[in-house]
Order: sequence, then C-alpha cells, then structure tokens
Amino acid sequence: MSISNLAQELLITPRTIRYYEEMGLLTPFHHEKMSQRLYGPRERARLTLVLRGKRLGFTLAEIKEMIDLYDIDRTEGLQLERTVAYGEKKLQELEEKIQELILLKGELMDYHQQFTELLKKDEPPTNDNLDNR
Repeated sequence: MSISNLAQELLITPRTIRYYEEMGLLTPFHHEKMSQRLYGPRERARLTLVLRGKRLGFTLAEIKEMIDLYDIDRTEGLQLERTVAYGEKKLQELEEKIQELILLKGELMDYHQQFTELLKKDEPPTNDNLDNR
C-alpha cells in the first residue's frame, strides 16, 4: 500500500505518516525500482495503534515503547504490563483534570449567579416598568 493510500484510508495526511516514520514508529518497505515507500499489514496495524494511543492522550514516546515491547517479548506480557501502567497513570491524570474542571465549573457558576443578580439590581427602567408607575 502506498503512503497516499494508507493516509486516505486512515484519514490522516502523508506528512503525519512521514513524521511517525521519523520518530521510529513505522518502518515501511522501500521499493527501489518504484522509489516509493510501501506499507504492509504490520505497518498499518502499528499506525492504527499509534493513532489510538494519540487519541487516548499518550505521548509518542509512550506509544513507541508500548508497541516496541511486542518485538522484544512476543508473549505480550511486558507490553501488557507497561500498557496497564501507562493506562493507570493516564486515568489518574484524567481524574485530576475532572476534579479541576468541577471546581472551575462551580466557580464560574458562582460568578454567573453574582453577575446576574447585579444586573437585575441595576436594571434600567423599561417601558413596561414605566407604565406600572
């Protein structure tokens, strides 16, 4: 599969794929006669994992480490251990962000209430208010 076909299939740009190659996440086959990169099922699977990892908030270094562990230990034990550890870390970070957002929402709601009450107090008279005098 060519870089443009792979990019189109996964809804990303060829530049993104080249960047992941530079980072060592992908190693396509270089076809000498056609002078182009070709991507097989292994590279497509790796790229899918990279995109999933990015969507979940993992860094490229973390993703690379998790993916590369499969090549070191085909039993997937090390890979699963590291993935679980990174996942737990990411869950903790998300929980902290959620708590921060809850506090921020409460603060914003308090300001909203205060400012709304101030507006009601200082409302200039309208035609409806003048008619009721």
